[in-house]
Amino acid sequence: LYPILRGNPNEEKFFQYMMEYSPMNNVQKGRTYPSCWLTGGLNDPRVAYWEPAKFAATLRHENPDNPNPICMKMDLSAGHFSASDRYKYYKELAADYAFLLDQLNLV
Repeated sequence: LYPILRGNPNEEKFFQYMMEYSPMNNVQKGRTYPSCWLTGGLNDPRVAYWEPAKFAATLRHENPDNPNPICMKMDLSAGHFSASDRYKYYKELAADYAFLLDQLNLV
C-alpha cells in the first residue's frame, strides 16, 4: 500500500527514488497548478518552517501566470499538530474552511 520511504540518499538508487516523490523537485515550469493552501508551524519538529515557504515560492516563481492562488499560512506558535488550544484550533479551522469555500465560489 505505502512505499517504504527509507534508504540512504547517498546511494544512487535511493536518491533517484526520493527525487521521484519529492514535491519540491517535481514542480514543472509553465504548468497551471490548482489552488494551494500550504500551512506550517514555526515549532514543528517534523517539517521545518521553511519547507512550505520554499515550496510556495517555487510554485509562484516557476508559474508566474498561474491564475490560481498559492497561499501559505504560517503559525508562529504551533508545532506539527497545529494549535493545542481549542479556540485557536477553531480559528485555524475557520481559516481553512474560508479558503476552501472561497475556491468553491460559495462565499
